[in-house]
Amino acid sequence: MKRHIIYGIVCGVVAVQGMAGDDTIFTCQVGDWEVHLLVEYAGQGSRSILLGASEEVLHRYIPGGTYQAETHTLLIRSPDRIILVDTGFGGKVFEHLKTLGIDPSQVDAVLLTHMHPDHIGGLQREGKALFPRAAVYLAQQKKAYWTETAAHHGAVAALAPYGSRVRTFLPNPIEAAEELLPGVRVIAAFGHTPGHTLYQVASQGQKLLIWGDLMHVQDIQFPLPAISVSYDTDPQAAGAVRKQVLAYAAENHIPVAGMHLRYPAIGRVSPDGAGYQFSPLTETAKKGL
Repeated sequence: MKRHIIYGIVCGVVAVQGMAGDDTIFTCQVGDWEVHLLVEYAGQGSRSILLGASEEVLHRYIPGGTYQAETHTLLIRSPDRIILVDTGFGGKVFEHLKTLGIDPSQVDAVLLTHMHPDHIGGLQREGKALFPRAAVYLAQQKKAYWTETAAHHGAVAALAPYGSRVRTFLPNPIEAAEELLPGVRVIAAFGHTPGHTLYQVASQGQKLLIWGDLMHVQDIQFPLPAISVSYDTDPQAAGAVRKQVLAYAAENHIPVAGMHLRYPAIGRVSPDGAGYQFSPLTETAKKGL
């Protein structure tokens, strides 16, 4: 399978790569860390998930009534460890790891943004941990919600094979984020779900903000971040934290990666009127930024 490479200074990045022809793996360099965005699913989504969007807004931003719906995971290789952020449905992620020359037993840590099925589906199969050496990290709030308060069978089953390797933390708001692992900070972004967590990775002064499910329908939620979706547990809180994170990323010039943004799903945020716009890394590279 061929790769094409676009050179430019993006995300503090030296090179950007994509899989030519099928667009299922996108790679960028953050300092001396290699970040691979892995496409788990791509299809069409319905505008019906949007909450509070008028017909005028829907016609303007999604004139066809559907949008490109995608689900991704991220694989991070640092000099010291291999980290997976979310596991998707548990399908293509393993094909992608094989393409990258990584065996699941080499993954040191799995960081969960939250515990919806399209983020934890690859943790276990038939009661067996699919990442046999990895520690699984998640916010205490989300573990309590999904395995105790809501008692979601899928979440309980996903964590069960990891036993003492399930490790929880208490994320702080973005301005007080603390380090979980060397080079990885955790940020509270509650609203989509209780305990929904962002991960900011940093190496050699360069950063990337992995924002999980902060956004689902980018054509509307970048220009109008107050609009939430039916998947959000607390739509109002989700809208408020989305505005906060967008402002943070734009003001600090920190590239972002989203599990439901369109491929390549990594890029820069900039103000655009009352809202924001998104420039994918491929565009940024072409502009030489």
